[in-house]
Amino acid sequence: MAKHISVDISHLGEPPAQPAAAERGRNSCPDCGSHYREEEMVANLRVCTHCGHHFPVAARERVAQLADPGSWVEIDGDLRSDDPLEFVDSRPYPERIAAAEQASGLTDALITGTATLGGQPVVLAVMDFTFMGGSMGSVVGERLARAADVAVDRRLPMVSVAASGGARMQEGVVALMQMAKTVAAVDELREAGRPFVSVLAHPTTGGVAASFAALGDVIVAEPRALLSFSGPRVVKQTTGENPPEDFGLAESNLRHGHIDLVVARPELRETLARIVALLQGGRPYRPAQPAPLPGTLGRAARGASRRLRGLFRRDDPV
Repeated sequence: MAKHISVDISHLGEPPAQPAAAERGRNSCPDCGSHYREEEMVANLRVCTHCGHHFPVAARERVAQLADPGSWVEIDGDLRSDDPLEFVDSRPYPERIAAAEQASGLTDALITGTATLGGQPVVLAVMDFTFMGGSMGSVVGERLARAADVAVDRRLPMVSVAASGGARMQEGVVALMQMAKTVAAVDELREAGRPFVSVLAHPTTGGVAASFAALGDVIVAEPRALLSFSGPRVVKQTTGENPPEDFGLAESNLRHGHIDLVVARPELRETLARIVALLQGGRPYRPAQPAPLPGTLGRAARGASRRLRGLFRRDDPV
């Protein structure tokens, strides 16, 4: 029998490997860590019901959120980018276009079409950040200009939703020319007396922020969206100064008068419908009120609706 029994509980050899942290999924909230199923994300308009974080929205899903069911008719969907500069970085530009088309299901970073919004005919132009960072090249500029022509010809208001990193570097000066082209398109809308409402989603930067996205008769932004020509990291690297914590965010832009409204996504459709109706001089838009649910179920639904509205109002900077 051993004379000495060790009671040392220290680990011998290599320390045990720490369990790997669970990888955050695309439907996990980066702010509060809440997890959602895909059907929950779609039903909640990709807004976290716990903290109000707004997830990115693809262009076609955004159209489904805004347009009346069955009213969307796409225009100019067959336009595709060429490669006038024969640009190659780590891979040729045509390969990047093909990869973006396969990943997003789109032919470029902007889709345009006609629809009704709260029963009112409009022209919609919606950007998709998943297509090469929503960069604006020749197709984006041409589609927006043609959409503005449709609005002028049919005497319709136009609503755009921007989400972009700026001009597409693979098209060089051709991409930069789209800034002037889209500004001219908005100017034609204004001369024709057609309302133009610009919605800014996260992020809206670079040449898009410096052109048509900033020229709406009314400019609406989603909460906490980054809206600036350059992001805070670039500003810090360039100037050597630390920008404010809210630099470029929608709330800061509202405080400085650069935009008109910050609207949470659950209220965006009705807000846009009201704005369009007022800019056209028509009767104010009034959404149809659903019949109240009876009993306990109705009380629970109304309570959840009040809590959700209160959540967004607490973040209202005004």
